[in-house]
Amino acid sequence: MSMSGQPQRPQPRDSVMSIPVYVPGKSQVNSDGPVHKLSSNETPLGASAKAMDAYRQIAGQLEYYPDGSSSALREAIGDVHGIHPGRILCGAGSDEILSMIANTFLEKGDEAIYCEHGFLVYPIVIKAAGATPVVKNCVADVDAILAAVTAQTKVVFLANPNNPTGTYLPFSEIRRLHDGLLGHVLLVLDAAYAEYVSENDYQSGVELAGASENVLMTRTFSKIYGLANLRLGWCFGPEAIINAMERVRGPFNVSGAAQAAGVAAIRDQDFVRAAVAHNDEWLPKVTKGLEALGLTVTPSVGNFILIHFTDEPGKGAAEADDYLLKHGCILRQVGNYGFPNALRMTVGSAEACEKVLALLADFLKGGSDE
Repeated sequence: MSMSGQPQRPQPRDSVMSIPVYVPGKSQVNSDGPVHKLSSNETPLGASAKAMDAYRQIAGQLEYYPDGSSSALREAIGDVHGIHPGRILCGAGSDEILSMIANTFLEKGDEAIYCEHGFLVYPIVIKAAGATPVVKNCVADVDAILAAVTAQTKVVFLANPNNPTGTYLPFSEIRRLHDGLLGHVLLVLDAAYAEYVSENDYQSGVELAGASENVLMTRTFSKIYGLANLRLGWCFGPEAIINAMERVRGPFNVSGAAQAAGVAAIRDQDFVRAAVAHNDEWLPKVTKGLEALGLTVTPSVGNFILIHFTDEPGKGAAEADDYLLKHGCILRQVGNYGFPNALRMTVGSAEACEKVLALLADFLKGGSDE
């Protein structure tokens, strides 16, 4: 007890307590029929059979520490992408990579910029490092971002493509953004959905990160590779940036199972092509189907769609979400991303996509919940 009679306990930093708790997409719902989870942008194809086989083979080695430097995984990533393995760092999902970036380059008094409607992890890692998040009210506007830069700016986080909108910036705009930043400002290009993008004016950022001293590209195995459960991500950038981040990386931050599965997954590019083909078929089908119902859809290049509902009473996103949940389809409410009247839908299996379209047609016609 203190002299005032009040109990004493360790107190976290104010910046930590200002962080809203991250709420992931729903995973379960009470439904008598099949359930289609379309809330977390997970691939409907699952993981590569080769990756699953590699995962199983680790079962007899659980007593051993994994390779702390993820050497085989970095070699495989470097081989597939044509980049130097020594400039790759692996982590437990790109979430951990983002946290390492913040803990390496941000401290109290610094600022980091991200865009409104951007990934919710950005402000979390910025505040956790004690720095100040600066949010720009734009999806991704180069001029708005550059106008927000101050003497305190140390990092700019940019998801390209962006989640939850599915929009992207052409590489000419990425270059313009980079050219407008001073050399001490780190530009982080979060390319979690890069494999899905086929537009000719898009680049993930590999080339820019390879040729610049202040650009870092992050990637994940959670989306197209279907390894979300294993938590595996990586980044590529200048040697000095990677070397600094290695100093805050946990010594065994990536499990042996994740490393083994990741090596097999990234070398199975036939599986990746099949996943791209499925998305290329169903992304436009679902988009046209939703638009035919009178709904507005943000044009997407990812494996998900942002669906905007009208202000008509009883026909909003919350009511649509309730209706879909009662019929076994789990989408994502995105009010915390700045879209209170929208739902984000993962491009799921053919069955799941067709069911959502049918359910939303019934909902908009005043369908019964019974």
